[in-house]
Amino acid sequence: MAEATVGVIHRILLGILLIGLGGLAIELLLLEHDEEATQLIPLVLIGVAFLAVAWHAVRPSEASVRSVQVTMVMFIAAGLLGIYLHYQANVEFQREVDPSIAGRALFWKAMTAKTPPALAPGSMVQLGLIGLAYTFGYPLRQRATTGPASGRGGRQEKIT
Repeated sequence: MAEATVGVIHRILLGILLIGLGGLAIELLLLEHDEEATQLIPLVLIGVAFLAVAWHAVRPSEASVRSVQVTMVMFIAAGLLGIYLHYQANVEFQREVDPSIAGRALFWKAMTAKTPPALAPGSMVQLGLIGLAYTFGYPLRQRATTGPASGRGGRQEKIT
């Protein structure tokens, strides 16, 4: 019963991850988020994520799980970098508009600016966390006693 529940939760997390990846890719493409090299980072990572998840779906293995996990960690890092870059762009713009602005006023103006939205890259962090939750506790190697033919003292690794 518990294994079935975990399986359902994994499938739900995978569905949420795939919908999020697709939605974010469409949004970034519609916004033409490709003018600078740093703007390509989320689009490239989304492509990598689709490949890693597809690999895991077709050939579940420890390596495919690790590839999803590494990609999701990169999502988190890219999201944090994106928040920083969006914030910095907003700070520069606000200083151009009002060179005397500083401190708390500058922070709030930069954080509440509509273009680029400072916290929008947080969606990358969120997708990374969903992807890590999907792979959490994904014990691909469960020991099964199979007899001496396995060459490991009667134990063989079994992918589940």
